[in-house]
Amino acid sequence: MLRRQSVRLFLSATRGEGPHPAALHSPTLTELRRPLRTSAPRRYDPFRDLPKELDKFRKKAKEAFPGSDWSPLPVWRELPPEQADVVIVGGGVIGWSVAYWLKRNEPRSGAIRVVVVERDLSVSDPPRLEMYPKASTVLSVGGIRQQYSMPENIQMSLFSANFLRLIDEYLHVVGQPPVDIQFNPSGYLFLASDEKAAVLEENVQVQRKEGAKVSLLSPAQLKKKYPWMNTDGVALASCGLENEGWFDPWSLLNAFRSKAISMGVYQSCGEVTSFTSDAKAMVTDDGEYINYSRIMNVNVQMPNSTEYATIQCSLVVNAAGAWSSRVAEMAGIGTGPPDSVSGVKLPVEPKKRYVYVWHCPDGPGLACPILIDTTGAYCRREGLGGNYLGGISPTEEEEPDIQDLAVDHEFFQEKVWPKLAHRVPCFESLKVKSSWAGYYDYNTFDQNAVIGLHPLVENLYFATGFSGHGLQQSPAVGQAIAELILDGKYKTINLEAFSFNRLIKGEKALERNII
Repeated sequence: MLRRQSVRLFLSATRGEGPHPAALHSPTLTELRRPLRTSAPRRYDPFRDLPKELDKFRKKAKEAFPGSDWSPLPVWRELPPEQADVVIVGGGVIGWSVAYWLKRNEPRSGAIRVVVVERDLSVSDPPRLEMYPKASTVLSVGGIRQQYSMPENIQMSLFSANFLRLIDEYLHVVGQPPVDIQFNPSGYLFLASDEKAAVLEENVQVQRKEGAKVSLLSPAQLKKKYPWMNTDGVALASCGLENEGWFDPWSLLNAFRSKAISMGVYQSCGEVTSFTSDAKAMVTDDGEYINYSRIMNVNVQMPNSTEYATIQCSLVVNAAGAWSSRVAEMAGIGTGPPDSVSGVKLPVEPKKRYVYVWHCPDGPGLACPILIDTTGAYCRREGLGGNYLGGISPTEEEEPDIQDLAVDHEFFQEKVWPKLAHRVPCFESLKVKSSWAGYYDYNTFDQNAVIGLHPLVENLYFATGFSGHGLQQSPAVGQAIAELILDGKYKTINLEAFSFNRLIKGEKALERNII
């Protein structure tokens, strides 16, 4: 158990009920009812002398081979700028969305220097289809829906749907073709058994209240609308009438990236390996140490090189997706005592998910939405040639190894196919054509995003832990983070429910429509 008094101290400050702890001075200490004394700031930069030492090594090596152009440690010329206002760790769709909205909403042109650091070496200009071969964004199935149970998730998806509808007005770059994300407005169809029918109906009421267009279907109505479906075991269904469907993930990612770069965002290929921070220790009367810190520098290892670049910055956004917990640990998050606020980890882990593509000439055809079965299995149409894709999330006991993106084909035969063939009888005869695997940035705490500022690292923002919903919520999340940075508060959608504070308090943000 965390010390309750300490938790109240941190949470009251980060909720806006008082000044941020890192900004406290002696006149305001009484507001916290706990006298504190401040130790001297501590700064440690393990990479301070590294460039000089590398230059000495290169010089000695060159002297050993006179007349040769060989260099033992090649110098990486495309270094990021030495200074930036905001460094975004992660160049997926979330990271580039944040970058875009920061530049779009900056008070004047060129007022903010933004750097996006992406470790994927395939990123290039002009963009290529083979870019981001392992990125979660590109490997998703590209769905967007409003059929959630939490108002905040519904609001984000409604915002994103409107953004995608007007995407060329937002992301078009002069001199380039119009933005086309190949949106298919076929909707989502959720099926519920007797045990889940009441929950489904409650969810639809919340969705309608937030402005989503969703209809409820009885088994008879379902059979009439989708005659190719077996309705056995279905008590109720919900169908999205607009703003739902799927689109091309790569097109959206590239559109955000191209637009952001055209607006002056810097792109750096490299891996963030550490931060240099200033720490301020405060000690309570009972001897409890509380460490506040501020990231001063982001240290980036350049690809195919031992060279490091250091970016001095004001703010950092952790948008590293499935690997964001590693980035959090670099800032000291989760490294403190287990019963302290600094010991609360970012509970985001990579989870591997399989997607299978099959051919079935007698399948549902154009009438096929994104079908979510009562078992959790899903499928949708892929193109117009009788192809479909789908899968199912494994149980906790079935979680696959995350060391690589290899696909388990037996998983389709044993876990996916029987469920889909029962629901869609024509799928009893099909041929698997291809498959792939991708990573979820899975929040093990409550399967919802972690968005906003950390209470102890005063300039580190989170945009991670979406557990499969990041692509469709990326336009809304990017704007939300930009609002926090530029305005100090949420203005469009209040996302306080997803703050890091809920992890400290142990209060889950429960979403009942997790796929």
